[in-house]
Amino acid sequence: MATVHHWTGLEAKALRLALRLSVRAYAERLGLAVATVSKWESKLAATEPRPDTQAILDTALGRADAAVHMRFETLLSEMTGSVATIGRRVASSGPRAWEYESWADDLDRVVVSLSRQNFAFADSLLTRWLGRFKAHELDEKGLYLFARSTALLGDLKRDQGVVLGPLSAQHSYAGARTVFTQLDIPRRVAQLDLSIAVVTEMSGRLEVAARNYESLAVDDRLSRRDRARARLWVGTALSKDGEHDYATRVMQTATREFEDLTEPDDWSVAHQKLALARRGAGDLSQALHFIDIARSSGTTDSPMQRVRLDTAHGHILLSDTATQDDGILVLDQAAKVAAQYGLVHQLRSIEGVKAMSEGLTGPRQL
Repeated sequence: MATVHHWTGLEAKALRLALRLSVRAYAERLGLAVATVSKWESKLAATEPRPDTQAILDTALGRADAAVHMRFETLLSEMTGSVATIGRRVASSGPRAWEYESWADDLDRVVVSLSRQNFAFADSLLTRWLGRFKAHELDEKGLYLFARSTALLGDLKRDQGVVLGPLSAQHSYAGARTVFTQLDIPRRVAQLDLSIAVVTEMSGRLEVAARNYESLAVDDRLSRRDRARARLWVGTALSKDGEHDYATRVMQTATREFEDLTEPDDWSVAHQKLALARRGAGDLSQALHFIDIARSSGTTDSPMQRVRLDTAHGHILLSDTATQDDGILVLDQAAKVAAQYGLVHQLRSIEGVKAMSEGLTGPRQL
């Protein structure tokens, strides 16, 4: 249910509208003069009810049913966005309790949207809150939500392939890390270190990424699952750098961890990475074995994961002259999905795989 820590005329008007009362009927319900309610209506956030009236408003809201609370939150959100004095109001009193709840709910929606690669909707939800409040205006709860929002913005930019620069994943992750450090939440800081290592790898700095992953794979600030992910990504960076056999051993250790933890999606992703490592080592039989396991296990509802699986599968098929045509078809389908969802980094990977294949075999005849 909605609560208000400090009433102004703005919240008082929103409650009247939520109760669907006229000014006169509202004044009668509260036991106040009509002139008092009229003053709230005209001055909104620029006026504040007396302390005893604040308590009366608390009681009126507390006694309202769920439908009124819903209308109140919706109206207040709409009114807050249109009031010119919002900057002064927020600076003086910070977010309301209902705003914290709505913010947290929106972050849950962002996580779901990112899992479906609905970047536009996720961006609109994050912008709604990051554009409304500044870090210095917030208490600890607000700072936590601000840092989570900034970290999720980093995830969005990473999945879109915007790795470096002032509007990049790296920039957002660094900002979120600073706030979580200020809040003294070591696990969140370590998770941001892991995310920064990922974008370091994506930017091509493989040796640096591998060293960072190795450190995080034994970092007690992280959960066992996150440490296993770090170990898997050590193998990914090693494989990209040509150390395929060593990468395979490292990845197999991570795979066993995911099995012990009963994490089917991570276990599936690990087999996808193993397949690419074996392809790099020239062991196409094992590469096909591992990619078949990856394709038949885990969850493939995510467009991102479907594209990654198809890219890996196509890469392996292209490595054998007998299956090159099939590989091109698989990669073309992956490219269509990547383009549909704006997966720029994956599109670049697909183009790179095709270019590598043509460099080894020459232009294909149509």
